[in-house]
Amino acid sequence: MATIKCGDKTFPDIQAILFDKNGTLEDSESYFRSLGQRGARIIDAQVPGIGEPLLMAFGINGDRLDPAGLMAVGSRRETETAAAAYIAETGRGWFESLTIARQALAEAEQYIGKTPSPLYVGSLEILKSLSSAGLKLGILSAATTKEVQKFVITHELRDYLQLEMGVDEDPSKPDPILFLQACQTLGVEPRTTLMVGDSVGDMQMARDAKAAGCIGITWIGNSGNVQGADVVINQLDEIQVLEV
Repeated sequence: MATIKCGDKTFPDIQAILFDKNGTLEDSESYFRSLGQRGARIIDAQVPGIGEPLLMAFGINGDRLDPAGLMAVGSRRETETAAAAYIAETGRGWFESLTIARQALAEAEQYIGKTPSPLYVGSLEILKSLSSAGLKLGILSAATTKEVQKFVITHELRDYLQLEMGVDEDPSKPDPILFLQACQTLGVEPRTTLMVGDSVGDMQMARDAKAAGCIGITWIGNSGNVQGADVVINQLDEIQVLEV
């Protein structure tokens, strides 16, 4: 077990740390903004007039992606369902609406998804450091498991992680069952496990699962996006191992 320090907060007896992916380890803002913009255009071509409302629902305003918005923190299934709801408001049937939404986002993803999003500065280094200290590390993301695995392989992180977990079906964040399942897979107790994430959902999920603590990271300096965190950091290297 290790003692972890962030700012003025100390977490003793820690065995494992779970990281969110998008907005925490991965600088995915440009990707999700482009995905939402492209998907909204494709849907608008089939359902005229829906493009702008969809962008608002996705949390996209011009060239800005709301880090607390649907596209940034929601699962793929939640995004598809929200888009389908807007389509259904035009009078189309639910299954048709859902098909249009899914196909549009899949087409948009194919169009923009060739260049991987970069790691945030310090992501690789902190994973190496924590792993060398003997901590069990994992990714617990609202992205699909396939997307998490692709991210890990692309950035050559597999040597430092014991868990690559996404959301493929219900439930999604902030349901604490996800955190509990992740801990079970790692063979650790929630009370010895920290969560590092960039959203209120990450914090709520971990708190409801009785985690050892919640570390909120806000690369843009907006602590409101991580309400409920025990401590808020602006760089991953603020996570320090005091003793093992």
